[in-house]
Amino acid sequence: MLFLDINDPGFSQKFDAILLRGEENSREVEKVVLDIIADVRLRGDEAALELTCRFDRLEAASIADLEVTAAQIKAAFAQVSEDDIAALRLAVKRVTGFHEKQKQQTWISTEETDIMLGQKVTPLSRVGIYVPGGKASYPSSVIMNAVPAKVAGVGEIIMVAPSPGGEISPHVLVAASLSGVDRIFTIGGAQAVAALAYGTATIPKVDKITGPGNIYVATAKKLVFGQVGIDMIAGPSEILVINDGSGNPAHIAADLLSQAEHDELASSIIITTDRSFGERVAAEVEQQLTRLSRESIARASWEKYGAIIVADTLEEVIAFSNRIAPEHLELAVSDPFAILSQITNAGAIFMGHWTPEAAGDYLAGPNHTLPTGGTSRFFSPLSVDDFVKKSSIVYFSKNGLQRLGDDIIRIAELEGLEAHGRSVSIRQEK
Repeated sequence: MLFLDINDPGFSQKFDAILLRGEENSREVEKVVLDIIADVRLRGDEAALELTCRFDRLEAASIADLEVTAAQIKAAFAQVSEDDIAALRLAVKRVTGFHEKQKQQTWISTEETDIMLGQKVTPLSRVGIYVPGGKASYPSSVIMNAVPAKVAGVGEIIMVAPSPGGEISPHVLVAASLSGVDRIFTIGGAQAVAALAYGTATIPKVDKITGPGNIYVATAKKLVFGQVGIDMIAGPSEILVINDGSGNPAHIAADLLSQAEHDELASSIIITTDRSFGERVAAEVEQQLTRLSRESIARASWEKYGAIIVADTLEEVIAFSNRIAPEHLELAVSDPFAILSQITNAGAIFMGHWTPEAAGDYLAGPNHTLPTGGTSRFFSPLSVDDFVKKSSIVYFSKNGLQRLGDDIIRIAELEGLEAHGRSVSIRQEK
């Protein structure tokens, strides 16, 4: 863990180690993923099956054997407690309510009597959602990816999720059922992304792929972009806590560790104007680490990519936050609303001392699929907008074309596109 002063001469060089984490093996990973994509494109189901059985230690005769059945869904409900089902239902309800407010309607403008303009909003026909498996079970990822697609009106939702050793969490299957997922395949990795992007005999081709995954999944999404749409290129999870010396150090420590326990590459940072508060947070982190079941993962993350940064003023703190554009940003200050307008780059903003980031992870309502690695400078959280496409509507009456025709022709001539102008002038001839 780094304990840094933002005004130290070597600050940037030391902090860059955190910002650049996960990039060391990117070229080697890309070569592996390119081969996997090419193999799946060429051999379809056969390649996807071979790769999945190898990486996930499975035995299956066909990809069809990896599709989850209605009986398996029913069995999952029987394995999950009523309290857990109720909590997942509540999450679906709240996330649905939030995303319903994001819906846009087709609109038509008739401000001009002889020209009509508008925008047509159309849901995507079929999407694929990737749900991570392996180190943990993520029913919340199912909800966050499937619900906005369902709210948007997507025709079919295909879910892929790895099942190492043939095991898949019953909570994940229950969440998929409650969220309206249509088909589920227990296949993961780059081969799952390739199968969704290009289609196989069994796995249908989709229009867009969303959802987080490991570096192989993220790289595969990046490489198939253009063949299909994607939500974003997701990297390791991260949290930045802005602090002014107020609040409870134990609470802040718990929030930092909530990200550190994700994986060894996760980053947890607090920047404060009170050095002694930072020191107390560091002590709390050490105490709380020993009580975590995932201590080894959280400790590796904290020791390599955790940081406590001290600044002189809140203005310095805010400028730093906007520069690194964090995925999760907690405003753990006495008056978070006073500085909210100054925050320009963040995936999700958690306000005040009683709003832990975990509330947003599960059932506050907003989506937890967020831009990482500084990409909140230009990416937004997953939303209903990711599952629709928009078409412009243009209607000219004869009078409308006569009224604007000469200017259309003039601009066409400026660009040397004679046929463009002719398509207008031919309609103006008597």
